[in-house]
Amino acid sequence: MYWTLELAHHLEDAPWPATRDELIDYAIRSGRPLEVIENLQAMEDEGEIYDTMEDIWPDYPRKDDFLFNEDEY
Repeated sequence: MYWTLELAHHLEDAPWPATRDELIDYAIRSGRPLEVIENLQAMEDEGEIYDTMEDIWPDYPRKDDFLFNEDEY
């Protein structure tokens, strides 16, 4: 299982909080790429509820991880 920014972007509009099965269902119904579905299926299903993408991919970059200063533009 691997995540990239491009793949993670496909779950931004997911119905958070959600279980693994709900995320898989969302990805299939909304036509997300096969890699996203495969990554979700590869996750261990312990009935856990995920609140954000960071719960799935702990290294998911947040907005404050970038050095872009919006106030300058």
